[in-house]
Amino acid sequence: MTGRFAVCAVIIDLDGTMLDTVADLAAAANHMRADLDLPPLPEAQVASYVGKGAEVLVHRALTESLDGRVGADRLAPALDAFLRHYAVENGRSARVYPGVREGLEVMRAMGLRLACVTNKPHAFTEPLLERTRLAEAFSLVVSGDTLARKKPDPLPMLHVAATFGLAPSRVLAIGDSLNDVQAARAAGMPVVSVPYGYNEGRDVQLLDVDAIVDSLLEAARLVEPSPP
Repeated sequence: MTGRFAVCAVIIDLDGTMLDTVADLAAAANHMRADLDLPPLPEAQVASYVGKGAEVLVHRALTESLDGRVGADRLAPALDAFLRHYAVENGRSARVYPGVREGLEVMRAMGLRLACVTNKPHAFTEPLLERTRLAEAFSLVVSGDTLARKKPDPLPMLHVAATFGLAPSRVLAIGDSLNDVQAARAAGMPVVSVPYGYNEGRDVQLLDVDAIVDSLLEAARLVEPSPP
């Protein structure tokens, strides 16, 4: 594990890092499949499809494959159905992972600026943060449709750094997946990962991270607040 991170701000992923939302996502995906006369998928299988946004999740849930894709004529109604069902399910069964509230509290007490960067559409991000009482911790929220590109593209990460007026190297990224790591590395940010989230079936130990932490509270303890 690395030493302490001298940073002024922290970017934190949402699904799989702060919140376990797979039950909501699986429910919406299976309602969508039911609309199309398809049988339900196990929750663990849907969990392996999470990480690259709603559209990719729908492709995967329809093809039952990480790399599967359906045509536009099939995708459009299925995506509409998924989003309609997810609007109902969003936050219904979501739970905050252990150490998240405590970690956010410690980071805020240090004077760190916090941003949530997620591939979840904005229409679902804000209500979910409000419903789980996490919204007040963040001075900036970047959703999957806020900008022209989303993770693993570095644009959302660089947008946060620019908004905060910081060099990317002074911003720590925390996530649970390859998506988060690739975005942070491409942006020139230090990055740590939690081992409990959604990484599309990959072993988190194989990710190119500076540290693996058991919780956001442990991550907070690795931060050394530094003036910009």
